Amino acid sequence: MITETVVTKGVKQQYAWLQDYIDSPEKQKQLYKRTLKIVILSQIFGGAGLAAGITVGALLAQEMLGTESAAGIPVALLTLGSAGAALLVGRLSQRFGRRAGLAAGFLTGGLGAIGVIIAALINSVFLLFASLLFYGAGTASNLQARYAGTDLATVKQRATAVSMAMVSTTFGAVAGPNLVGVMGGFADSIGIPTLAGPFILGAAAFILAGLVLLLFLRPDPLIVSTAIANAQEENSTVQEKPNSNSSPISKRGIVVGAAVMVLTQFVMAAIMTMTPIHMGHHGHGLREVGLVIGFHIGAMYFPSLVTGLLVDKVGRTAMAVASGSTLLASGILAAFAPGDSMILLICALVLLGAGWNFGLISGTALIVDATHPSIRAKTQGSVDVLLALSGASGGALSGMVVAHSSYAVLSLSGAILSLLLIPVVAWSRKVQSRELV
Repeated sequence: MITETVVTKGVKQQYAWLQDYIDSPEKQKQLYKRTLKIVILSQIFGGAGLAAGITVGALLAQEMLGTESAAGIPVALLTLGSAGAALLVGRLSQRFGRRAGLAAGFLTGGLGAIGVIIAALINSVFLLFASLLFYGAGTASNLQARYAGTDLATVKQRATAVSMAMVSTTFGAVAGPNLVGVMGGFADSIGIPTLAGPFILGAAAFILAGLVLLLFLRPDPLIVSTAIANAQEENSTVQEKPNSNSSPISKRGIVVGAAVMVLTQFVMAAIMTMTPIHMGHHGHGLREVGLVIGFHIGAMYFPSLVTGLLVDKVGRTAMAVASGSTLLASGILAAFAPGDSMILLICALVLLGAGWNFGLISGTALIVDATHPSIRAKTQGSVDVLLALSGASGGALSGMVVAHSSYAVLSLSGAILSLLLIPVVAWSRKVQSRELV
């Protein structure tokens, strides 16, 4: 009978099944492909759950609170919940594997969505806010699932792997907002407030995503990746192969990757949060809001496959600059577009989503490049905490900015902030040049 031992750095004995993967590059490739398929399936459900809350969260809070100045609170709470969950999911994943961490996050998000529905039924603002915090766990898992695809990817596959995970989110993310009207009507027919309807979809979607990962993400890619990296390091007489999954730890790379993602998240969350309120001021209904947000969320994820290829081939920093330029164009267009023009609003929100996409994938690739599998999930969780806090700040501040000025001022402010990506990238290139000398 084979004695199983825990895989830790410096320990030579491995699980028998882990040793099979360490010795077989072919099995590693097969597991990489299988992992991507499972992640893609979970992301389809996760995208639907994510989009449901984003689309009507602000409108539900406005209806229950009776004030627009607090309309940004739901997104802020959702992203604050995502921040706490990102840390926990990252640490759970580091200790027990991606399967346990991601499944726990999605299932918690599903319970949060159920809480939102109950809050709307009993008109409890306290329960609404508490439930949105738990709902944020689903958002955190939806984002961290992108890392699972990179665990067994080579350096030249990492951004592409992230993009494949994210592009699959498009199907659920686009469908979610466009089902707002349908789910609202369904909720009304069974005695649930109309704006709580999309959270029925969110609950089912997050729970299904969690079950897919819990049941099918086996063997765990992070555990296998860590074992492979440790075995390669212990074999000091063998030169590291080009397709190695191990990476040196670079604090500078982590800082640059985090900065790129944090800035893009802040700008995107601020403008996106107040767009439904802005549209309401100009006579647009729930279906029109769902259409615009659907295009926006589609632009957040649909370009991913092309973005990943560009990040891997053109470079991380070049795509970070592209992110800043696209967000700049989005902010300017959103600021000056007539509020009754659906086409221009859609164009502005599409650019906003695409700019976020470029920044998230390039930043994610930088984080993976800069970390070792033995600390990767924990580091990724910590970075995603900053990402969520950035989104929370953007969502909370957006309502106050619009209440005291206008949507145009908010959009222009986001455009100006996006320019900060340029000095971040310039600093990154200087560091790289010095390290090569």
